[in-house]
Amino acid sequence: MSDTILIVDDEVSLRKTLAEILRKRGYATLEAGDGAEALELLRDVTPALIFSDWKMPQLGGEEFLRQIRNDRRLASIPVIVITAFGSSHSAIEALRLGAYDFVTKPFDLEEIALTAKRALAHSSLNRELVALRAKVAGASAAGAGRLIGSSGAMMDVFKMIGKVAETDSTVLICGESGTGKELVAEAVHNYSQRKGKPFVVVNCAAIPENLLESELFGHERGAFTGAIGRKAGRFEVADGGTIFLDEIAELPLNLQAKLLRVLQERTFERVGSTEAIHGDFRFLAATNRDIEACVREELFREDLLYRLNVVRITVPPLRERRSDIALLAEHFLRVYSEKNGFPAVGFSDDAILMLQTYSFPGNVRELENMVERAVLMARGRVVMPNHFPANAVDSAARNSNGDGGVELLSLPFHKALAELERRLIEKALSEAGGNKTEAANRLQINRRLLYNKLEEHQIKDEE
Repeated sequence: MSDTILIVDDEVSLRKTLAEILRKRGYATLEAGDGAEALELLRDVTPALIFSDWKMPQLGGEEFLRQIRNDRRLASIPVIVITAFGSSHSAIEALRLGAYDFVTKPFDLEEIALTAKRALAHSSLNRELVALRAKVAGASAAGAGRLIGSSGAMMDVFKMIGKVAETDSTVLICGESGTGKELVAEAVHNYSQRKGKPFVVVNCAAIPENLLESELFGHERGAFTGAIGRKAGRFEVADGGTIFLDEIAELPLNLQAKLLRVLQERTFERVGSTEAIHGDFRFLAATNRDIEACVREELFREDLLYRLNVVRITVPPLRERRSDIALLAEHFLRVYSEKNGFPAVGFSDDAILMLQTYSFPGNVRELENMVERAVLMARGRVVMPNHFPANAVDSAARNSNGDGGVELLSLPFHKALAELERRLIEKALSEAGGNKTEAANRLQINRRLLYNKLEEHQIKDEE
C-alpha cells in the first residue's frame, strides 16, 4: 500500500495542485482546509507525512504542529511546513518545534516531490531506529537500559546491536575507555537467544598473566602450585551463554594462540588436563586500543583479529555525541539523587552549558563520576557549575574561549548559548570546507535551518 500524505492548507487551488503532484508519484493523499479540520481527520488515520501551511484560519500551523508533537501517536510523523516567507521567523519557529522541513510558495514541483521522498525515508529510518533503541534500552536495568542517547552516532550503535543480537556471530566492540563497551556487550547478550543464560565477563587487563590461562580455561588439581582442587574456567561457566573478554588486546601472545583454537574448534582443555571440553558459548570481545596497530607492532595475532572481526561495533566517544550529554547527565542525576536520598531537582542552564563545552577525556564514565560528585555537593539543590570539579570547569571555560573571543561562562545564558551556537556553526563550516550541506550534516540540522542561522549570526557565506 502506498504512503498516505495529508495536505493541510486553506488555499484550495494550492492544496489540489500539491495533491495531484504527489498522486502522480504514487502517493495517496488526504486534504484538510486548516489545522482544526486536519486534527479531526487524524483521529481516524495516521498518515506517513503531513504538509501544512503556517498561516490558516481557526487553527494555524504553529498550534497544529504543537498539538501533533504533544500527541504520542502522531509525534513521529514528519511535518513539512508550507510558508510564503522562507527566511521568516515563523519558518525558523516551525523547525524549532520539530518540523522536518519547510518549502516556500510558489514551490518547485520537483523539489516538493524530492522533499516528500526524503521525509518519508527519514520517517521510515526513524521508526526502525526508535524500535531498535527501545528494544536495546529495555533489556535490563544493569545493562542495555543504561545505554542512553539519541544522537546519530548512538543510533548507529543501537541499530547494529539490533542486527547482530539474535545471531551467534562473534562481535568485536571498539572504543575509548569509559564509552560503555561492556554495556554494549551486555545488550547484545540480553537480546540474543542466550538471554537468561550466563553472561561471563573477563577483564584481561585486571588478571595477572600467570593466572589468566587458569581463569579462562580452568585447571585440574595439582596442575600448579596452589591448585588444590579442580576449578572450572570462565569458558566452562559460560556454557550455553555468552563470554565477554574485555581489553582483549592485553592478552599475551601465547594465550592468543590458544584462544584462536578455542574460537575455531569450540573446544578447550583445563590446565593440567588433556581432556577436550566442548563449549557452547557466544564470544564477544572489546578493546580500547587500535587493534590494527597492535597487529602491525606484532603485539596481536593477525589471524585472531580476523576471527574476532566478524562484526565490529565502534562506540563513539562522548565528545562526538554532545547532544547526548544532557540526557546522560539527567539520568545520572536521578540515579545518584535517589541513591543518596536527595530530590532530583535538576541542573542550572550554566551547568548544562559547562557540561556541553567540556571535552570529557574519560567519556561517559567521567560524566557519571562528575554528576555523582555534583549530587553530593548540591545536596538536593539545583546543580550549579561550582558543584563540578574545578579543573573540569576551567577546562570547559578554556574550550569555549579557545578562539580568543568572549568567555561563554561570563555571559548571561541566552547570550552564551547564541555565542556557542555561532562557534559550532563556524567550526562545522570550516571542517566541511565551506560546504553548507556537509556542515548541516555534521551539525545534524536541516540545511535550510543552517541558512537561516548563517543569516541570524551574520556569518559570511564563503561557499
